[in-house]
Amino acid sequence: MPIKLHRSTDRGYANHGWLDTRHSFSFASWYNPEHMGIGPLRVLNQDVIAGGSGFPSHGHKDMEIISIVLDGALEHRDSEGNQAVISPGEIQRMSAGNGVTHSETNHYQDRPTEFLQIWIVPEKTGIEPSYQQMAIDTTNIASDQTLSVLASPNGALGGVSIHQDATIYGGDIDAKTEIKHKIEGFRLGYFHLPKGGAVVNGMSLSEGDGLYLNGPEELDITFTSDSYVLLFDLGNDVV
Repeated sequence: MPIKLHRSTDRGYANHGWLDTRHSFSFASWYNPEHMGIGPLRVLNQDVIAGGSGFPSHGHKDMEIISIVLDGALEHRDSEGNQAVISPGEIQRMSAGNGVTHSETNHYQDRPTEFLQIWIVPEKTGIEPSYQQMAIDTTNIASDQTLSVLASPNGALGGVSIHQDATIYGGDIDAKTEIKHKIEGFRLGYFHLPKGGAVVNGMSLSEGDGLYLNGPEELDITFTSDSYVLLFDLGNDVV
């Protein structure tokens, strides 16, 4: 199946004053049957929270929730007793499991915080809630032409541990960096460019653009400006 381009202009958008948000896949009041997620990947939101604001305590169940801060700092509190501040260069994973409540607020009063929130359906329901946060070093990208691992099944490939056959690659990338990645047969993928620009297999992508991928597919990526990138390599057995 050919690569399917998903332009930023086709994302959902809402501005609530305290929150400016863009949805790659159907979320909240924005629904588009052509963009419902892919494989176990259900949510990919790019949120900007105004200073002194945030999401009050709310509940989740049976979802792997991953947060990546692009600018500013995000303060996390949950019903399991976890409290943390997430900064750029770090990735946080909360397995909601059989039920958890949490809040996400801008750590700063006087500046916005921009972050990515990702939801992945776990391989089974009813697991115990858990939390993990770590810094990811992406400085080795240019030397071996591969992206750093941000998250992987049970942490086997590096990054934070997620309960699903899904690996997230990415990070900050310098302009002119060249990357190669292969999506194996019978697997799915999604490439997303929250910041910057790139050419992927001859297609020019700008900030906010994405690509739906269906293996086998070999990607040849050249970044045309300093960028932040996400690449999801996904199992194909989730409805």
